[in-house]
Amino acid sequence: MKTNVLLLGAGKIGETIAAMLSQSGDYSLTVADTSAVRLESLAGNAHKTVIADISNAQTVEQLTAGQTAVLSACPFYLTPTIASAAVKAGAHYFDLTEDVQSTRFVKGLAATANSALVPQCGLAPGFISIVANDVAKKFDKLRSVAMRVGALPEFPTNSLKYNLTWSTDGLINEYLNPCEAIVGGKLLETSPLEEIEHFALDGIEYEAFNTSGGLGTLCESLLGQVETLNYKTVRYVGHRDAMKMLLHDLRLGTRRDLLKDVMENALPTTLQDVVLVFVTVTGWKGDRLVQETYAKKIYAQDVAGQRYSAIQLTTASGICTMLDLLVTGQLPQRGFVRQEQASLEAFLANRFGKVYA
Repeated sequence: MKTNVLLLGAGKIGETIAAMLSQSGDYSLTVADTSAVRLESLAGNAHKTVIADISNAQTVEQLTAGQTAVLSACPFYLTPTIASAAVKAGAHYFDLTEDVQSTRFVKGLAATANSALVPQCGLAPGFISIVANDVAKKFDKLRSVAMRVGALPEFPTNSLKYNLTWSTDGLINEYLNPCEAIVGGKLLETSPLEEIEHFALDGIEYEAFNTSGGLGTLCESLLGQVETLNYKTVRYVGHRDAMKMLLHDLRLGTRRDLLKDVMENALPTTLQDVVLVFVTVTGWKGDRLVQETYAKKIYAQDVAGQRYSAIQLTTASGICTMLDLLVTGQLPQRGFVRQEQASLEAFLANRFGKVYA
């Protein structure tokens, strides 16, 4: 018997989720979005499509009725509405948000929920926490955990050296909001776009800097066990300085709607992208100080004859895998579920998680 799933949001990531779940044959999928054009583009990758105002709480509650799980591929500011409706319907809840406040709201709901609430199921936050936790568990004592993720065009051609590959709202949010980190064993807030570093991988030069939300709940999970834990976004060299000029010198950070409009009209999307995952853990195994690194690059691939970008695939894979793991009893069935509660072995063995393998 197929599992009833409601997917809210049919944008770039939503359409990829729909394709993956539809191809599996195990889910009866309903997709809702405000845009008829987006829903039409799904072309058979959903059993049912509904044009609906997802910002309306009553509408979302009606949509969630009878669903086993609700997946949100919507902007972070809709999280409270969607998560509340899922809890009211007794449905499991999954999202892709990088927004810290939204996740705290979901955690509050989970305290009395009869279903599982699983936020932050994408790439970062999401898969990166599963990797970092898996590597960290191999150590007897931890010193530092460094998490680096980049979603980049293979062939950058503009001054930002960047193409829009996912939510513009989410991108702006992570460049402006405070970041979490463990420094000297204490949980602190750090500033976005700061603490820049440079490194090379496969002969290509990169920069990395603080951004918000990528750690997920890992700071809370490892607090008291590690001296230093941080997350940074990877970009091509020069991107950070250009964004600081736009956000701070030109003060577009205070005019998010204008910045979003400018970026979406100036930066094209691309299917020729690469996702870089880079985790380095330092600590002790026995009496030896050891460093272990996990590095992976993922490129665009085909799903059911359709080409999808690397960021579409890695993000959609994250939420589909967590759904699959929960449905098959490999995750808690009730309350707040952290990404790091999934094992890396189980994730990569999953039919959706194999995108990363």
